[in-house]
Amino acid sequence: MASAELQGKYQKLAQEYSKLRAQNQVLKKGVVDEQANSAALKEQLKMKDQSLRKLQQEMDSLTFRNLQLAKRVELLQDELALSEPRGKKNKKSGESSSQLSQEQKTVFDEDLQKKIEENERLHIQFFEADEQHKHVEAELRSRLATLETEAAQHQAVVDGLTRKYMETIEKLQNDKAKLEVKSQTLEKEAKECRLRTEECQLQLKNLHEDLSGRLEESLSIINEKVPFNDTKYSQYNALNVPLHNRRHQLKMRDIAGQALAFVQDLVTALLNFHTYTEQRIQIFPVDSAIDTISPLNQKFSQYLHENASYVRPLEEGMLHLFESITEDTVTVLETTVKLKTFSEHLTSYICFLRKILPYQLKSLEEECESSLCTSALRARNLELSQDMKKMTAVFEKLQTYIALLALPSTEPDGLLRTNYSSVLTNVGAALHGFHDIMKDISKHYSQKATIEHELPTATQKLITTNDCILSSVVALTNGAGKIASFFSNNLDYFIASLSYGPKAASGFISPLSAECMLQYKKKAAAYMKSLRKPLLESVPYEEALANRRILLSSTESREGLAQQVQQSLEKISKLEQEKEHWMLEAQLAKIKLEKENQRIADKLKNTSSGQLVGLAQENAAVSNAAGQDEATAKAVSEPIQSTSLIGTLTRTSDSEIPDVESREDLIKNHYMARIVELTSQLQLADSKSVHFYAECRALSKRLALAEKSKEALTEEMKLASQNISRLQDELTTTKRSYEDQLSMMSDHLCSMNETLSKQREEIDTLKMSSKGNSKKNKSR
Repeated sequence: MASAELQGKYQKLAQEYSKLRAQNQVLKKGVVDEQANSAALKEQLKMKDQSLRKLQQEMDSLTFRNLQLAKRVELLQDELALSEPRGKKNKKSGESSSQLSQEQKTVFDEDLQKKIEENERLHIQFFEADEQHKHVEAELRSRLATLETEAAQHQAVVDGLTRKYMETIEKLQNDKAKLEVKSQTLEKEAKECRLRTEECQLQLKNLHEDLSGRLEESLSIINEKVPFNDTKYSQYNALNVPLHNRRHQLKMRDIAGQALAFVQDLVTALLNFHTYTEQRIQIFPVDSAIDTISPLNQKFSQYLHENASYVRPLEEGMLHLFESITEDTVTVLETTVKLKTFSEHLTSYICFLRKILPYQLKSLEEECESSLCTSALRARNLELSQDMKKMTAVFEKLQTYIALLALPSTEPDGLLRTNYSSVLTNVGAALHGFHDIMKDISKHYSQKATIEHELPTATQKLITTNDCILSSVVALTNGAGKIASFFSNNLDYFIASLSYGPKAASGFISPLSAECMLQYKKKAAAYMKSLRKPLLESVPYEEALANRRILLSSTESREGLAQQVQQSLEKISKLEQEKEHWMLEAQLAKIKLEKENQRIADKLKNTSSGQLVGLAQENAAVSNAAGQDEATAKAVSEPIQSTSLIGTLTRTSDSEIPDVESREDLIKNHYMARIVELTSQLQLADSKSVHFYAECRALSKRLALAEKSKEALTEEMKLASQNISRLQDELTTTKRSYEDQLSMMSDHLCSMNETLSKQREEIDTLKMSSKGNSKKNKSR
């Protein structure tokens, strides 16, 4: 389908391209013709310029000739002026000369006149030629400007058409490439679809064979081992426990809680309304504190005093209904047994309304018959009496529908399941009617209260009682409106929840079966609870994911730990070898020390002098081995020289004799501390190197993971960009197709309008012709 649309679009574009190509050729021809015309006009303009230059040259020569002739005329005039006085003097003597000069003068005058006429004619011709030349030049220039503008316009049109032509070519090429790609993808998809269909057919065949085998096996098992099918008969199926819908139960409990709150408000308003009505009867039209009221009002007051015993049970019945809806039960009309109790309480309240309605009407009539009642107050009382009748009727209607809804829980044959939705709809309509009637009562009673407050005999007690009754009526109106809107909003849910029941059945058959089902449900829940065992604590999913990332990128990987353990074992072995070596060295040193001490003790026993010399020699050797510091210290102390046969012994006083053992201990402790310090530094360096190596490995792993994620994100971005471009192309194609369809529809509508107009004209002509024929027939 898409390929056919694309082919049609491609053909349309090809037709438009051929039309634009033909128009382009025509425009090219027009531009060439205009260019030729402009070239011819330019040549004509050049020829005119040449002729103008010639005429200017001729004019210049004529002006020069005229100047010469004017000079000659001036000379001749001067000569004539000079010859006239001479002629006067020689008049007598030279008549022949005067005649000659006169003839010459006439000749010159004629010649001058001819030259002047010729000059004037030439001036006129030059002026006419100049004007004609200017006019022709202006026309040619204006024509040239128009032609240039037309040529520029034609060139712009040609450029635009060529640009459009190139754009259309590029678009067509792109569309062609896209269509080719799309055709290839469609072919691939078609091939894949064929392969998939073949695979699906094979799978379907295998599944059919498998399912047929299973069906035969299950049928044989059912026929052999199943004693009966409990879903076959509705009586048995009603005992099956349906699937537990906790959301449905919570929703129903919430709805019941809201309804309980609305009913409590309504009960409070009804109690106030009846109580304040009883107080008003004791005050108006006759105050019981001043005079006795009529027996009718006494009876009416007695009945109104009993209103709490009829109104309070409504709240209690709704409370019991709310408490019966729990999370563990199955809430449908067949299981809501407490709805029957609420219906009975509502019936008792309706009986109470029917009992007090005649007394209320008679009480209003008594108010109308009193001398204090005006015509406006009488009209309000009549309206209130009608409203009270309507309110009682609406309560009766509401009680009828609620009693019908309570029938499935007590008498299953009393209401068919198909009528549930219509009954619920009628309940919503009755609630809206109750709200409308309460609004009328509120309006009429407020008007009545305002009229009574204007009476001269109105007491403060009556005014406060009327205000209390009016506030209770307003509360009733608000409560009725809330209940009506609440029921209308949840009506669809009530109708939809009626199908909640046993599987593969129309519903519960009887209240007894529903009760048995609830008992089975409790037993099944207790059995499941006994089977439930506490599960061991497990790691949350998010924490497990975080630990997995840590394992992938941390230093506690298996290979790293193995390498660290291997390195630490090698170090431990080396340290143990060094420890054994140093322990052996320490034992050797201890043996040497014991030998030296024994030798020194033997020498001390032999001779004191020898002991002193030996001690001196040993002290000198030890001091030389201990270092330069102790030698300098001995040099600083004042020496005591003792001479013997062996030699001279230089020593300090007896109090300052160095202790060999303490010195050796100091040296040993110094070297041991140095060894400990070096080993700690070595261990610290090893641990740092291991830590840095582990960090480098973790960073390299993180880098590899980041590169992998980067590659995945780049691929996703490419796919997203491709999808965006594809969607844009599809959007443009759909836009164009919609535009084409709209244009075709508009053309079709225009043609239809034209045909309609033609038909109307034909009808008008036929009417006119028929009228003319009728007139002719009449005249005949």
